[in-house]
Amino acid sequence: MVNNMSLKEYEETGKIPLIGTMFPKMAVNTTHGLKRLPHDYKGKWLILFSHPADFTPVCTTEFVSFQKHHDKFAAMNTELLGLSIDQVFSHIKWGDWIKENLDVEIKFPIIADHGEVARQLGMLHAKGSNTVRAVFIMDPKGIIRSILYYPSELGRNMKEILRMIKALKVADKHDVAMPANWPENELFGDDVIVPPAGTVEKAKERLTDETIECLDWWLCHKENPEK
Repeated sequence: MVNNMSLKEYEETGKIPLIGTMFPKMAVNTTHGLKRLPHDYKGKWLILFSHPADFTPVCTTEFVSFQKHHDKFAAMNTELLGLSIDQVFSHIKWGDWIKENLDVEIKFPIIADHGEVARQLGMLHAKGSNTVRAVFIMDPKGIIRSILYYPSELGRNMKEILRMIKALKVADKHDVAMPANWPENELFGDDVIVPPAGTVEKAKERLTDETIECLDWWLCHKENPEK
């Protein structure tokens, strides 16, 4: 729990980062050489994801899927960066195996961690030294916008991660929020949520704004501005 600590105080305790804080500065060794985080990804969205180990079945399906969606991520100014507690040569040989046997070339870098990075980011499993299936989404300013954790038994859903990037970009650009299952919400379809009014005057204005539909002054939506 954070309790009454400020974000700065929380970061200084050495606990894992929180949504809304800057990604911690670090230098990591990858299959594409040294990377400085978050500096080397300034101006881009970054998906940093950990996997339990190289040469494992579920992880292999995930890496193939990440790579097959690589162009879609790139079209949204988003980079991919993998991580596990394996050495660089293991990452490279695993990538070679995927290329030779599945005809998919892994083009994004993979961090070779000895446990320090995973420990700092809270990626370690409680019952072992392997990393869990964690996902950190970082915005172009280096701020952590989302943290997801998956069990070892469950591979990740790339469409959901793509949806999150798209939604965060729309939210930042237009100061809106997304309803459940957006853009296929059961109530509002692909409309976006207008944040609740902060004053009585704004609340009244909402009820007469023709671009906004309200079920009540605090529950309003409007057409997706990206249409």
